[in-house]
Amino acid sequence: MNYIKAISLCVTLAAASSLAQAQVKGDAKAGEKKNAMCIGCHGIEGYQASFPQIYRVPKISGQNGKYLVSALEAYRKGDRQHPTMRAIAGSLTDQDIADLAAFYEGHGKDAAAAAAPAQVELPADLKEKMAVCVTCHGTNFNNTTDPANPRLAGQYADYLTASLRAYQNDTKHLVGRSNATMGAMAKPLKDTEVEQIAKFLSGLQGDLRTVPNAKFR
Repeated sequence: MNYIKAISLCVTLAAASSLAQAQVKGDAKAGEKKNAMCIGCHGIEGYQASFPQIYRVPKISGQNGKYLVSALEAYRKGDRQHPTMRAIAGSLTDQDIADLAAFYEGHGKDAAAAAAPAQVELPADLKEKMAVCVTCHGTNFNNTTDPANPRLAGQYADYLTASLRAYQNDTKHLVGRSNATMGAMAKPLKDTEVEQIAKFLSGLQGDLRTVPNAKFR
């Protein structure tokens, strides 16, 4: 794997994403009024998607806003093929996406919560393969080097597993994800390594949350 090339792609894509997103300013209050299509899955703790794969839908409260914008844009463009998310993203305007991202970035944040450690120790048998992940996702996988990259600490392991496998199978109908950087990282991984990485990341302390919506409490 060419780590230098992958790192360069990460920096380039993050810069391009930041430039595009700077053109539309999100309004968190407006986003709160637009999240009706989100709360049915992301507002229920532990809710599982059933099609096209079964896994818990990701925690998005506390996620980086710029990343949420880029993810929704990827669904809208078809770079991410999940059918439900493509349909939802396709119905949103640029302003809708910016507003929702602004809302969820600050949603569920607790000023009294313990801060994540500045750095975590990588698993000994995965240090070499995961060292490059730190370049984009940060030394604790919560404070990313660029907010266009996702926080991973504390995310559901089954969702992370499904995501890595989607990058490995970027052209696969309904589940593939096309991303040059993540494809370079994920494709050389064995199934056992994917599961190890996902389990490790899910056990880390971070800001990601599923905040139950009042309608489902």
